[in-house]
Amino acid sequence: MLTDPMPAEAVETAHKQVRLAAEDLDGSRVATLVLEFADVWGVPALWEQVCRPLLVQLSGRTAAEIAVERALCEGVRVGLDVYRREPGRSLPTGGVLLAGAEKEAHSLGLHALAAALRERGRGCLHLGPALPWSAFTSAVHRAVPHTVVLWSQTPVTGRAYRLVRFARDFPLLRVYGAGPGWIEPLAAPARRLGTLSAAVEVCLDGTRSR
Repeated sequence: MLTDPMPAEAVETAHKQVRLAAEDLDGSRVATLVLEFADVWGVPALWEQVCRPLLVQLSGRTAAEIAVERALCEGVRVGLDVYRREPGRSLPTGGVLLAGAEKEAHSLGLHALAAALRERGRGCLHLGPALPWSAFTSAVHRAVPHTVVLWSQTPVTGRAYRLVRFARDFPLLRVYGAGPGWIEPLAAPARRLGTLSAAVEVCLDGTRSR
């Protein structure tokens, strides 16, 4: 597996192959391609240069576009979820908790982060999308993580004041907002993550500092 950015030719090829598979509504083929490209280029490069741009390009305005978008999303999710998993062997979470913001239905970015952490030999506690704030608080009390990452896809769910208040309620917890939904500035102690690579490093850094 390489860790450098994908060259332009490889990106173009990946875009074409993944998009064609999605247009054929072949989610299994999309998942296979995700696994193949991740093995060569690594999850961060695949996500930032292939998956995310393709997802942005599909506006979902027509019935046909919605179907293609769903096939792409499902294929990417499945590919990321099985990447570097070993049946019967769970990786240590290292005190990292991932979740989608309350009422947030999208969480592909968290699947990418979980896959990228497994790529580095580290697991996480991934609680999926649309986690109510009360459940998020309960999970922190039970799991006692050192780092939490909350994903928001749209400004409707990216409530900056809620995340900042949450971070202040847990002063020993490192709290991050990820995804395009956090359009308002995040005041300290909460912080925003702009890239998958940055998210991986802060999660690993917290593990190393324990």
